[in-house]
Amino acid sequence: MDAAKDWWIYRGTGTVEEMRARLDEHRPPWREYKGEPDPEYTPPTTSGPAWDETYERGTGYVPDQAEVDAVNTALYLRRPLLVTGKPGVGKSTLAHSIAADLELGPVLHWPVTSRSSLRDGLYQYDAIGRLHDANLRHLETSRGAPGRRERGRPRSSGSAIAPYLRLGPLGTALLPQERPRVLLVDEIDKSDIDLPGDLLTVFEEGSFEIPELARIAARQPKVRIGTQDDPELRVTVERGRVQCRAFPIVVLTSNGERDFPPPFLRRCIRLHVEPPTRQKLTQIVRKRLKLDETTGHDSYSDLVEEFITRRTEGDLATDQLLNAVQLRLSGAWSGTDERTKFVETVLQRLTGPLA
Repeated sequence: MDAAKDWWIYRGTGTVEEMRARLDEHRPPWREYKGEPDPEYTPPTTSGPAWDETYERGTGYVPDQAEVDAVNTALYLRRPLLVTGKPGVGKSTLAHSIAADLELGPVLHWPVTSRSSLRDGLYQYDAIGRLHDANLRHLETSRGAPGRRERGRPRSSGSAIAPYLRLGPLGTALLPQERPRVLLVDEIDKSDIDLPGDLLTVFEEGSFEIPELARIAARQPKVRIGTQDDPELRVTVERGRVQCRAFPIVVLTSNGERDFPPPFLRRCIRLHVEPPTRQKLTQIVRKRLKLDETTGHDSYSDLVEEFITRRTEGDLATDQLLNAVQLRLSGAWSGTDERTKFVETVLQRLTGPLA
């Protein structure tokens, strides 16, 4: 990749603080939100196991210039980045790379399935668990006072419902904070046909309502509930509405299994990730496996060539190459008569007639 461009934030020049200041400075008018942060809530920082996982994965990513240009375009415009490409080319890892480069804390991950709904991403409400606990309390009360009947109905409150509510990955990303979080919406092409459209309003308004809390807002305007990061890491939700302050950095990945409606596409910055070249594969191997540029190249260069050759007859994922190099460096499958079986086992094609 060429030298960093002056306008880049992600992979740009200067300190992390300077790059984040540049992000704050260039906020478009349509992305001005007024959510008020909860002073008692502290989002995850750049420490702990969750951050270590994000950082380890993100720093091993090797973007090309087209990818960096697209990411920075999305950052400036506060638009979701829709990343397409074949499985295994590193689409999901790009989100971790952004979080690691700008030190924005652990990535919030929403893996989408055909059963996923918008509410799954916003929040979860365990109504069955709440009913079960209420029945148990009623049973205990009845046993403790035989022969007595409870007068009237128990009055519900926000504190009663709070343990059964938890923000999802999208809901947590939309919490009002001075610094944006990175949200990875993985494999959105596997979703129900309505989900991309349902996301439009949330992405435009940067807010959403929790009806279960809105219904009790008159008597309990503020309720503290758990987040995706930690069910015990509670944050105040006022009158049932969550309104962001810094719009999150949203990365949506797609394997191209379906088309998306034009209104959804026009609100996204689109990036297609091509399978990595020979040079990029070598860089990925070095960075992910922490290899010195002058150490051990001859021991795995033939595997890079084998990977590229086999890729022409069917899809392969980059992590398959990493697995092969790791085994080679560990001394596994070291017999001269085992090479063919080794390659067939570790670099097995994912698609194509020979899969």
